[in-house]
Amino acid sequence: MGMNPGRIEPGAGSFRAPLSAGARSGDTDPTERLNTNRPMPPQLPAQHALGQPAIDHRTRDQPARAQRTRRTVDLPAPTHRALDIWQRDAADRLGVARVTGQEVLSALIDQLLIDPKLTAQITRAIQARR
Repeated sequence: MGMNPGRIEPGAGSFRAPLSAGARSGDTDPTERLNTNRPMPPQLPAQHALGQPAIDHRTRDQPARAQRTRRTVDLPAPTHRALDIWQRDAADRLGVARVTGQEVLSALIDQLLIDPKLTAQITRAIQARR
């Protein structure tokens, strides 16, 4: 017998669990997920099997505030490092393991949209940079 880990020797057996007496294997058996990092997608409604269009209830029934849109920002390296340091300091002050950039930007935007003084300050800063 060779020591080739990529080759399966005859009679080496199977990784499949033995079937119980009443069980049968086939294409109709549900697939077992071994990777549980992501949830399985929901089963399609019965009308999809009948050729009728399926309705995706995942996005239609969600309130607008639950739907997220991604925004990105490019930062100079020194600004990025300074923000990392600020986040670590904020985590220490809050007594948590970390404060994410997502949390920082979300809080800043929330404040920008409700605080007229901050809105004016940011508008002036943008004008000065142009």
